[in-house]
Parts: sequence; C-alpha cells; structure tokens
Amino acid sequence: MTLQLYRADAYLRETPAKVIAVNERGGIILDQTNFYAAAGGQPGDRGTLKFSGGNCVIATTVYDSTDKSQIVHVTAEGAPRPAIGDSVTLALDWQTRFNLMRMHSALHLLCSLVKFPVTGGQIGADEGRLDFDIEDASAVDKDALTQALMTLVSANHPISERWISDAELEANPGLIRTMAVKPPMGSGKVRLVVIGEDGAVDLQPCGGTHVRSTGEIGAVAVSKIEKKGKLNRRVRVVFI
Repeated sequence: MTLQLYRADAYLRETPAKVIAVNERGGIILDQTNFYAAAGGQPGDRGTLKFSGGNCVIATTVYDSTDKSQIVHVTAEGAPRPAIGDSVTLALDWQTRFNLMRMHSALHLLCSLVKFPVTGGQIGADEGRLDFDIEDASAVDKDALTQALMTLVSANHPISERWISDAELEANPGLIRTMAVKPPMGSGKVRLVVIGEDGAVDLQPCGGTHVRSTGEIGAVAVSKIEKKGKLNRRVRVVFI
C-alpha cells in the first residue's frame, strides 16, 4: 500500500520514500508519495526521483491496474531506476502541479455556477473543461460566467476538506454532480472538498488536489462554450 501524502498536504513538494516494488514495465512503487495518481480528469504528477544512483525522471503517476492501493511512478524511457529497498527523494514538477491545483479549484467554482449535471471533464495546467447536460444553449453565457468566476476568485473563499461516511453520501445523493464518474466508495469514508464557510460556495466529493483559497486561482476566463451533442455543452476555462 502506498501512503498518499498529498491527501494531507497538497503543497508538499519533496518527500523521502522507500522503493517497495518495481513492476515488469519498470514502474516504481514506493511506501509513500506526494505525487498524485491520475484520476477524475486530473493528470498524474511528474517530476524527479532522486537516489544514490542518480536522478530518475518520472513522466507520470498512475494507480496500479490490478491493485488500486499501490501507486506506480512511471519512469521516462531510458531513465536510471532504483532497486527494491532503496531510499529515494521525490521532487514534484511543482509549477505544473500548482497550476493543476488552481485549475481544478476553478472548475469546482464553475460547477457551483452552472446548475446542471456534469457529464465529463478534464483538468490541464493551462486549460480545463467541464461538460454539462444542458439542452438550452442560452442557459450559459461566456461573459457572464467569466464575471461570476472572477467574483468568486476575488472573494478569496477558503478551500478545505472534510470526510463523511459512505452511508452519509448515499443519504445525500445531491452532493454528487458528476454523472460519468462516481466518487470512490468502499473504504468507509469519502472526502469532500469544501469551498466557502461550511461549503457555502461548493461542496462535493473529490479526491484531487486543490489550492487553499479561491484567491490563489488567479485570473481565469471562460474561453469557449461548445455544443457537443443535443444535451452536451462543453465549457472551457483558461488562465489569463
């Protein structure tokens, strides 16, 4: 099992760890990590794994395909690899991670403004998008959404987390906004991301990394609203 340190501190840039396995494809599994494993539309982290034999470039991070309790650090082609039992230091590509955190939080704000079910999404370091189940295109306006987003950003609302039980989530299905991706359940508890005091701005299950306040998101804008089907409207958000 890989201890997911980013759950407790998304700002942890470096951490020591120990190699517990190397899979048949050369992916490195550690006892703990500050690297986010790709999930929920957020890409896996990249960076550097430092050890006595050199520096190993991590191209991305994913969950093990057969054991979701283990996180695999995928090495760049030709990179040196540590051996099982080696002590290492993980260093994030921090600027990319921080931009992903900012964009992920911005998309939660967008979700709070567009009161329709979410059918898909993708988080990028420069641009993000959410797809909504909307029949009437006039229900969303690019300029109005941009203004509303920046109002929430400028208010510098706190962003925090809290945990509820699986049973509490089942009793409150309205917390789940995404139609295609359901929050992970089965461990007995579910993480909620809370924006604003007591979730006044937004409150929903999420396993991703976020900034600590909306002010850290910075200037954003809705760049485009696209029709992707009879009921699907894709709203794109960019940093400006």
